[in-house]
Amino acid sequence: MTKFSKEFFIGASTAAHQVEGNNIHSDYWAMEQMEYSSFVEPSLDAVDHYHKYEEDIKMLADAGLNAYRFSIEWARIEPEMDRFDEAEVEHYRKVIACCRENGVEPVVTLHHFTSPKWLICRGGWDDEMVVERFAVYAKYIAEKLGDEINYICTINEANMRLQIKAISERYMKMMQAKMAAAGAKTPQEEKKKEKLEGQVQVGINLSDPMERLKLGAMENARIFGTPQPHTFVSAASENGDLIVCKAHQAAKAAIRLVRPQIKVGITLSVHDIQWIPGGEEKAAAEWNEEFSHYIPYIKDDDFFGLQNYTRSVYGPNGIEAAPEGAALTQMDYEVYPEALEHVIRKVNSEMPKMPILITENGIGTSDDVQRIEFIKTALAGIGSCIDDGIPLIGYCHWSLMDNFEWQKGYQMTFGLCAVDRTTQTRQPKKSLAFLGSYGIRG
Repeated sequence: MTKFSKEFFIGASTAAHQVEGNNIHSDYWAMEQMEYSSFVEPSLDAVDHYHKYEEDIKMLADAGLNAYRFSIEWARIEPEMDRFDEAEVEHYRKVIACCRENGVEPVVTLHHFTSPKWLICRGGWDDEMVVERFAVYAKYIAEKLGDEINYICTINEANMRLQIKAISERYMKMMQAKMAAAGAKTPQEEKKKEKLEGQVQVGINLSDPMERLKLGAMENARIFGTPQPHTFVSAASENGDLIVCKAHQAAKAAIRLVRPQIKVGITLSVHDIQWIPGGEEKAAAEWNEEFSHYIPYIKDDDFFGLQNYTRSVYGPNGIEAAPEGAALTQMDYEVYPEALEHVIRKVNSEMPKMPILITENGIGTSDDVQRIEFIKTALAGIGSCIDDGIPLIGYCHWSLMDNFEWQKGYQMTFGLCAVDRTTQTRQPKKSLAFLGSYGIRG
């Protein structure tokens, strides 16, 4: 087994909306309740982590883990523009204190996909105003809670919007070709749709018929004031991507102004980009879009949050299908834990002195033995990178518990712990203790 130093974090991750429940002031809550929602089900109480965080953090610590990455929900902190909820601040203060009491390092994310509904109604993540508003929120959190925080990730998967844009464009081309042919939906077309969904590391649906999408746009106009609200997880233009970069930089500056001791970084979703002959240029362009073009905006961060789940292989015509017979996850992408070591080395080659924190890595599967093998391979790769002098801070597995996987609902199981949602009873899996066996408590 790979041996890590006691300074190395072995932890697990969650996101507020996916586990807390009743995030009623957020854009996602509004979208889930829509008649023509793209969500297969609403989040509702989720896994009630909001009330059961003490039990969950103690479970994590008792298993041997020494870090917990979680998000503070902006929509709870600022449910209305310029109205900050002190009671919610106090809630997250207790979460942080609970981590400390259990010998667990809290790694805080300020924005994990969900936003206050009012922000989206005012233009959302394609409007320059979000840069200032996010900085105000970041400074507020740093002032109120920063004395007990050592690590802050400003934005989760800042590149997700470009990935969604690319997939949406591919899907629309596929739909237009289908409509032009005026033919029935074939099994091959359905398979293509599934493969598109598997090219992004977040739960999305591409199954709504065109008429339902039109009705959904009308409902969006009524709820958000626009038929195409610019949530964080919606297709972004190059300017929208730039706005996210500016928001990160503004938040980083605001945090450093009031709490200079806090280490600030961002997280990106990066695939292990590979190629076969003829796919070299496409692979290089994809890596630049996923990672390299962000370097000017993150090169003076204190650490980099790396999130990886699988690989993408490019050929002359774009992304290749997974190899024949390859195991696939519940999210329809290839089971390929070796990808993590590959992307660590690639990132380090372009930012050689930047400390790297693995903020997400995991597998959507109902087979916990498969999850254990995935973790074993991933951590062996990390150990190899450390042996070669790459500055790695820690590894946070996605996720601590089975939870709400966005538009896919509760059908995907990434967790180290199962949850019976009828009783909210926690049922730790063997993989939790297995991951904890790598941790060294200080």
